[in-house]
Amino acid sequence: MTERFVSVIIPCRNEERHIRTVLDDLIAQDFPKVNLEVIFGDGESTDKTRETISEYSRQYPWIKQFNNPKRTVPFAMNEGIRMAKGDTIIRMDAHASFPPDYISKLVNWQEKLNADNVGGVWITKPSSSSLKAEAIAEVLSHPLGVGNSMFRIGVKDVVESDTVPFGCYRKQVFDRIGYYDERLERNQDIELNKRLKASGGKIYLVPDVSCTYYARDTYYKLAENNFRNGEWVILTSYYTGQLGSLSIRHFVPLGFLLYLLSLPFLAMISSYFKLPLVFYLAAIAMVSMMIAFKRKKPLYMPALIYGFLILHVSYGAGCLWGLWRLLIRKV
Repeated sequence: MTERFVSVIIPCRNEERHIRTVLDDLIAQDFPKVNLEVIFGDGESTDKTRETISEYSRQYPWIKQFNNPKRTVPFAMNEGIRMAKGDTIIRMDAHASFPPDYISKLVNWQEKLNADNVGGVWITKPSSSSLKAEAIAEVLSHPLGVGNSMFRIGVKDVVESDTVPFGCYRKQVFDRIGYYDERLERNQDIELNKRLKASGGKIYLVPDVSCTYYARDTYYKLAENNFRNGEWVILTSYYTGQLGSLSIRHFVPLGFLLYLLSLPFLAMISSYFKLPLVFYLAAIAMVSMMIAFKRKKPLYMPALIYGFLILHVSYGAGCLWGLWRLLIRKV
């Protein structure tokens, strides 16, 4: 491996619960610290996130932070990229944990594949030991919950991908295709990678690189997060001016919710219109039962069913809210 200087950029805000884990994971990295800098973009945290990062940076000068007054991920990433000294940019997250070889493996695979961006598999784990939290983590890592999102459900071999979580980019990529779109509060990584692919860039998902993401641990937090995700599916398409900035799976919950809302009228035309709902409920019941028995926890089943329903309906509702926001804006 040729000598590389890596700049890790981590947007964060009010991550007091997880920030020490991330900092300790960074210190434990086997990548040479003389060739590493970590830049936190703090979105004006109101808890002890900033103080904790400052505490670590006094002991480890390669850990730095700056203030992010806009409190958005793309602004933090763009400012971090401009500050970065590295020829390699790695986006990491304060709500996750990373094994000691995470950075070195990404850099090695990037060179081996001659990739513009490379990333690993996202292992979803519960934020607490409650039955509800464990069920939510299962829902967020199953194809019925997240579709064909390969980095969430896992792969066996290195595959070319449309996007990866927490990518490892060559810095020159940003000179070629531009920086993160600062209008996007969400989906900014997906949109950036779509531009990268459109320019002929290569993105790879590598199965032997992984990080652990801690899922929301209550149904309310799950619904709130996915409502916002759904809202920004619509707003991302609006701001970028193209549906192709996202994938088809991002719009499926909207179609499902529109079907549910129109079902009372459709059912008056024909009872056959009820069949998709019957098949859907049977599918989530079957999948939930299989997961529950595989984990040898029968009580999982109702928690999983509820989790799938919350995920899909809240995402679709967010899409509808996004459409309403655009309608109000036009009016």
